[in-house]
Amino acid sequence: MKTILSVIIILFASISWGFGQNWDWGGPIDPLQEKFEVKHYRLELELYPESKSIKGNNTVTFSSVNKLDTLRLDLIDEYKVTKVQINGEEVAYSHKNDLLDILVTNCSCDAVDIFYEGKTPIAINPPWEGGFTWEKDQLGNDWVGLSSQGEGAKIFMPALDHPSSEASQGVDLLITVPKPYFVAANGRLDQIKQEHEKLTYFWTTDYPINNYGINFTMGIFHEEEKNFTSVSGDKIPMHVWVLQENKAKAKDILEVLNVSSQTHEKYFGAYPWPKDKIAIVETPYLGMEHQTINAYGNNYRFVKMGSVNYDNLLHHELGHEWFGNKVSVDDWADFWIHEGITAYGDWLFYWEHGGEEAYLKKAESTLKQIAHSKPVVSPVNSTEEEAYHSEIYTKGAFIMHSLRWILGDDVFFPMLKSFANDPRFTYENQVNTRDFIDFVNSYTGKDLEGFFQLYLYSTDIPEVKILKKGKRGFEVSLQGIDFQLPVELKTEKGIETINLGKQPLLINSTSEPTVDPRGWLMLKK
Repeated sequence: MKTILSVIIILFASISWGFGQNWDWGGPIDPLQEKFEVKHYRLELELYPESKSIKGNNTVTFSSVNKLDTLRLDLIDEYKVTKVQINGEEVAYSHKNDLLDILVTNCSCDAVDIFYEGKTPIAINPPWEGGFTWEKDQLGNDWVGLSSQGEGAKIFMPALDHPSSEASQGVDLLITVPKPYFVAANGRLDQIKQEHEKLTYFWTTDYPINNYGINFTMGIFHEEEKNFTSVSGDKIPMHVWVLQENKAKAKDILEVLNVSSQTHEKYFGAYPWPKDKIAIVETPYLGMEHQTINAYGNNYRFVKMGSVNYDNLLHHELGHEWFGNKVSVDDWADFWIHEGITAYGDWLFYWEHGGEEAYLKKAESTLKQIAHSKPVVSPVNSTEEEAYHSEIYTKGAFIMHSLRWILGDDVFFPMLKSFANDPRFTYENQVNTRDFIDFVNSYTGKDLEGFFQLYLYSTDIPEVKILKKGKRGFEVSLQGIDFQLPVELKTEKGIETINLGKQPLLINSTSEPTVDPRGWLMLKK
């Protein structure tokens, strides 16, 4: 995510690009990288806060149908590759233009070890313009964060850096830091080893994981934990790691995390990573959806929603465990599936805990932010920068809101949960917008192609036309579409639902009717 706070922040982030290096990713996949698939990463990395540098070894396990001449990985030129090994033997390589080409001629191998080191790129405006954030907490302790959604994994490790590439068998992270620092990372903490004045934390997960979902944070933290009882029946470890100065807030944010987890499970289904954990770690930047270790930097700005506390950033990033991490796209063109559906999950917290009025007010306020300046779905083979704009959040969420209205709750909510749990679109099987449209049409038995084409692929919206006819009549239509939409109509008789399209419908009313009074649709009035 790069969480949805405001269009102003997003615009500031876009202005900041150009000051320093901007590493984008996505677009058409490199032909050499189409020839193999990454199965697993084993990253051994040491952090050096004083010099803001790292030293590492990444073992990349891969598969290929045919023998390879060149294994092409991505790694920014700022790092120096010191050696590359296959089966313990050094092999030739070329490292330039942020590409690492490894010569694997006549080798029936399935793994390669890359050793590298160097000063890290510094995040200028994390998480929008990412990199490493080397900070100090209020007690003077080092505090290190990493954000890489816009840049990909190549800014911290050699990788096949394309959204279509996920490590299907997971990742091991062995992160070494000075004692007494702690490292929070993906998966399960398998082991802690001490050698002299250094600690190595061994985190591991065997779930599929996308590149920017791989993450680690170093600091001196206070931990609170409990077991979360999932709707699946699993008892899942739940952790929060907060800075020592925020120790008094740890129990409160743990309960916020617990309520948000329950709410997401109600609408999206069981938590996707039960063998690992549900967790957040306090980071020196706003936030990001790192699989099983979400970054949290929202300064404990809870608001009361009904009887519970709500943290918009925590809830949004947690929602990405379902949409972004479990359901993930292989082309940034379809980025809205990550951000729009997750943003709609934020609305559902309003619905669940604040009630209908709070939910509809959220929809109303969001509608005012939508300028319809770009299509929600970007062109095929888009880069992250090309596809990332505010309307993948706002308009993406509103499309889900409108879909709820069109389908009705009895169909919409089971459909949404079914999509989030369909094995064709989850874990190692990635998804695109066409998959989503076809799924909705098939599940509901409706043809919603016109609706999706209008709102996802264009910047047009239907225009409401109301013409006075006689003393007690008004002709009402929706211009600019060749299909009909169910629309609420308010007259002196109350609110009724009618199907409207470009053909005018005569409404008997003494006063001009109000079209869509509760705001279910994006209409030009």
